[in-house]
Amino acid sequence: MAKILMKGNEALSEAAIRAGCRHFFGYPITPQNEVNAYLSAHLPKVGGVYLQAESEIASINMVIGAASAGVRAMTSSSSPGISLKTEGISYLAACDLPCLIVNVQRGGPGLGGIQPAQSDYHQATKAPGHGDFRILVFTPSTVQESADLVFTAFDLSERYRIPAMILSDGLLGQMMEPVEFPDIDVKTYDKPWATTGRGGGRIARGAVRAQNVISSLCLESDELERTVVERFARYAEIEKNHSMCEEYLTDDADVLVVAYGASSRVVRSAVNAARDNGIKAGLLRPITVWPFPEQQLLNRIKTAKCVLVVEMSMGQMLLDVQLIVQGRKSVRFFGRTGGVVPTPDEVLGQIKLVNGGVA
Repeated sequence: MAKILMKGNEALSEAAIRAGCRHFFGYPITPQNEVNAYLSAHLPKVGGVYLQAESEIASINMVIGAASAGVRAMTSSSSPGISLKTEGISYLAACDLPCLIVNVQRGGPGLGGIQPAQSDYHQATKAPGHGDFRILVFTPSTVQESADLVFTAFDLSERYRIPAMILSDGLLGQMMEPVEFPDIDVKTYDKPWATTGRGGGRIARGAVRAQNVISSLCLESDELERTVVERFARYAEIEKNHSMCEEYLTDDADVLVVAYGASSRVVRSAVNAARDNGIKAGLLRPITVWPFPEQQLLNRIKTAKCVLVVEMSMGQMLLDVQLIVQGRKSVRFFGRTGGVVPTPDEVLGQIKLVNGGVA
């Protein structure tokens, strides 16, 4: 199949259409506006609904309504806009509703800037809203992967009835790369819980099922505890079966570099340069940051001498890596923030430093 030159934002939007998404609700914010522009032009062509809401809060609540009816629904934004959506994300989780949320990260905090960053990691993986819950979080590193992970995100979201997020950034969203869209049989799941009508009317004798009610309100403490515990049993199954990562030159790596998303592209170049300098460096790239590829990391630190975490933040994924490593090996950190992208030479310098200064 022929490849098409597309921006990351456009590629994931086209993938959403091909994955069966027919309802998008959003609000413009840089650097994710191409998602809105693309879907506003192309969703109506396939009978879908594009609606620019009056705010980020309104758009996430529209997703709740569409998801409750059992359709594939999506929203996107960038960092400050995602913050406004977090209450709605908590409601989605409490109602066990599948959907896709895209965060094309920018520098912060506050309004910050429009340059790429990775400083929403904690928000996505630890606090996407109030209460006890989790969401799936996927971190693409290429335009092709931005498209591919849309299919995986929708699939697992519906399979486990859990919101999913693609944690992109301004670099991946704006860059252009060749991408292909192979024919994929989109998985569909029965949704007997959806509010699609009873089949015979409210009081008709021919009703085919009981009335469905979707609500996040649960006033009985024992009942609320039971539902949360049941939900976490589902999360445990996801953690066991669906963590994803890529390993690059890790088999004999003395310096194991952990990076995700756009920063992993820089690290890959630095790892190649380190090898040219006689340093055995390798890259472990989480593709899911929830669930985090914990076992894969544990397997690799058995032979590595040290770990270097590289992020476009002040160190957020760093804390997860430290918790997993638990002092078994030295964990060092290098990050740039505020929209500054690290260079391969900077990362190579850090690899040399953690290698004891020996090149």
